[in-house]
Amino acid sequence: MNSERWRRLGVLLFVLLAALVPLADAAMKARPQLAASVAFDAAGRLWRVRLLDGLLVVDRSDDRGASFSAPQPVTRQAEAVAADGELRPDIAVAGERIYVAWTSPLPTAYAGHVRFARSLDGGRSFAAPLTINDNLDAITHRFQTLHVAADGRITLVWIDKRDGEAAKRAGKSYRGAALYYAVSDDGGASFEPNLRLAAHSCECCRIALATDGDGRPVAFWRHVFADGSRDHLLARVAPLADEPEPPRATEEHWQINACPHHGPALAVAPDGTRHGVWFAQLAGEPGLFYRGWTADGRPLAPAIRIGDASAAHPAILAVGPRLLLAWKAFDGEKTVIDVIESTDGGHRWSAPRAVAATGGASDHPQLVAFRGDAYLSWSSEAEGYRLIALAPADGGRP
Repeated sequence: MNSERWRRLGVLLFVLLAALVPLADAAMKARPQLAASVAFDAAGRLWRVRLLDGLLVVDRSDDRGASFSAPQPVTRQAEAVAADGELRPDIAVAGERIYVAWTSPLPTAYAGHVRFARSLDGGRSFAAPLTINDNLDAITHRFQTLHVAADGRITLVWIDKRDGEAAKRAGKSYRGAALYYAVSDDGGASFEPNLRLAAHSCECCRIALATDGDGRPVAFWRHVFADGSRDHLLARVAPLADEPEPPRATEEHWQINACPHHGPALAVAPDGTRHGVWFAQLAGEPGLFYRGWTADGRPLAPAIRIGDASAAHPAILAVGPRLLLAWKAFDGEKTVIDVIESTDGGHRWSAPRAVAATGGASDHPQLVAFRGDAYLSWSSEAEGYRLIALAPADGGRP
């Protein structure tokens, strides 16, 4: 298939996606919920959170994903859990403490609560979960992302529509949703009151969090600007002023009156530079884009396109001198995970290499590392869960 046909196919797929956004919650219930998030502990054991027979469970692998322990339920009672694509549970490990966060959908469309549970005994049991959003209206509190700092501070960031609902009651308009966050300094026993990170976020795109140079979380998300475009912001997790409008981190000026359900990915390298990859449309063609920034948010170079028009749902990882970038693509018959690598801070990248494929439904890719070794974590309906070691690539190209 030539490049022009790929471009047309990509545009067609995107138009169909935008038209189906209002049906996203219903569709999620009908398809397999394959999302599994993983994290390594200090001993190199791989911890996984996923849905199993309708229950949120955690299990552990001591042999790099070849086998797993018996699953441990996270909640004492069954509850709705979102575990598909952009909307997935999170896991973090700190010593014997296992932290899990998820969105629990409500019967009202697009509504949910952000939930959190912890284990203090190495995953053998979990305490009763907490609801983190302190606004309990049946509205959007979804797309949570979990961050645990080296000093034990826990941060949860999510998409929240409380401000939009308040504006509606006052007869005012409101662009998109908002980002809210909550912090725990007591190991997850309790959380401080919710704070707003930023107004006017996109409504249904996942939020990317990474650890900044000082150990605190930095966020990367799709924003709804005053001119109607949906580009991205990059900022430390701290309250941002609503006015003046914050500077853009990405500059496609994509005009779309819908949420593309396509969030970004972010990594921070050991030298403090930030590296992001995101989905957008530029000059009528959808695709993935990559850019690097200095530690204070200044662009290192213009954004570059990644992959072809079918490239989607990226992940990025900084491990030692390596940057790895993975995404889903469609080769006309099957879904493929492609990976590229840079060893010079994102200036040059290796040629794409396909490291996994499936002919059926699949999760989005996740990249994880342990002691300098990088891995692709991926679930598919036909092949199940796979943890694939990513050896260094040979060569590079501009």
